[in-house]
Amino acid sequence: MTTIATVMQAEPLTLRPDTPMREAAAALVAASAAAAPVTDQGGALLGVLTQKDCFRAALNAAYYRQWSGCVADHMSRDPVTLAADTDLASAAEAFLDHPFRAFPVVQGKALVGVLTRSDLLAALLRLG
Repeated sequence: MTTIATVMQAEPLTLRPDTPMREAAAALVAASAAAAPVTDQGGALLGVLTQKDCFRAALNAAYYRQWSGCVADHMSRDPVTLAADTDLASAAEAFLDHPFRAFPVVQGKALVGVLTRSDLLAALLRLG
């Protein structure tokens, strides 16, 4: 059985909760990442920041010429995660059940990667 651990991004972009929003948005764009896990200094998963989460701060900057806030102000807390030993079919079902473009991947409580829709779809194409 193939698991998502074999197709996930093992070293994804991660953000800290105190990262300024302009810096976080720029990092997502530069990495072409739909989302990034937000971790504390010890690497524990605190939440997820998506490109969509950045729009409020970006609109504020467009209107007022000022970026405000930090990642903690805009991130989703208690994110839905997938376990590293999740099989590809179950991961595909998770993408069908949720609107997310990426899931943080955990082993126990530790963040070990990110699985994106495109990574999973490419793996399913290789298999079929």
